[in-house]
Amino acid sequence: MLSVLSCGRLLARAVLGGLSQTDSRDYSLVSASFGYGKDFRKGILKKCMCYGDDAWFIARHRSADVLGVADGVGGWRDYGVDPSLFSGTLMRTCERLVKEGHFVPSNPVGILTTSYYELLQNKVPLLGSSTACIVMLDRRSHRLHTANLGDSGFLVVRGGEVVHRSDEQQHYFNTPFQLSIAPPEAEGSVLSDSPEAADSTSFDVQLGDIILTATDGLFDNMPDYMILQELKKLKNTNYESIQQTAKSIAEQAHVLAYDPNYMSPFAQFACDNGLNVRGGKPDDITVLLSIVAEYTD
Repeated sequence: MLSVLSCGRLLARAVLGGLSQTDSRDYSLVSASFGYGKDFRKGILKKCMCYGDDAWFIARHRSADVLGVADGVGGWRDYGVDPSLFSGTLMRTCERLVKEGHFVPSNPVGILTTSYYELLQNKVPLLGSSTACIVMLDRRSHRLHTANLGDSGFLVVRGGEVVHRSDEQQHYFNTPFQLSIAPPEAEGSVLSDSPEAADSTSFDVQLGDIILTATDGLFDNMPDYMILQELKKLKNTNYESIQQTAKSIAEQAHVLAYDPNYMSPFAQFACDNGLNVRGGKPDDITVLLSIVAEYTD
């Protein structure tokens, strides 16, 4: 009896020890991006990391990997304002805060809030509006912390299934939550939400989990099942494979966006709101594709 108990204790210690070793490993994200501007520009405008009016960043710090997307509101173009300036400046500010370590690994809303108020206080005039989605992996705790304001978003895929995702925030059809900076004479008449209104979540990730972060140009044109079909092609966790899959997803969404006979998720949503709409939705498309991997220097 004592011998059996001793063996049981030894086995329990071995199992617990194995779990402890596994849990003690730091995780990281291997990430790649691809996208299209709706004016058919391909690739990246290196200066501001933009695809059309969409902007994005991928940043690494010793405590966390952080990435984000923002979709500039195109309506500002009617007032002579380049919508990409606001989204691009917002994402560059978030990226700088991460690289400087001015953030808490469990608080993506904090990064978004600090960045937005820095833009508000900036002496350089900046006008515009943008949605925003921040995804943060705490390397040590293996938790994914997210903040989503508007209709950009993310998916976490495990074993070929979506196991966690963002919730879309809309005031009404085709009018997402957004951060804004308006001229003094227009304040109160321009839709503007607080960064603290972002939907925030936390989720335990596992090695091999796939995280897809994107603007609405993807989600309005590709339903989950199509995205999952593309993700099945991802066989390796190296950067080249991730990059190719991100490109494949963005390309398919781009083609569907200009198909007048396709019943896109956006068209279906429009029909649900009493509008007779069919076809894809031409829009800027940004795809950030990440895989959770063991951290290596």
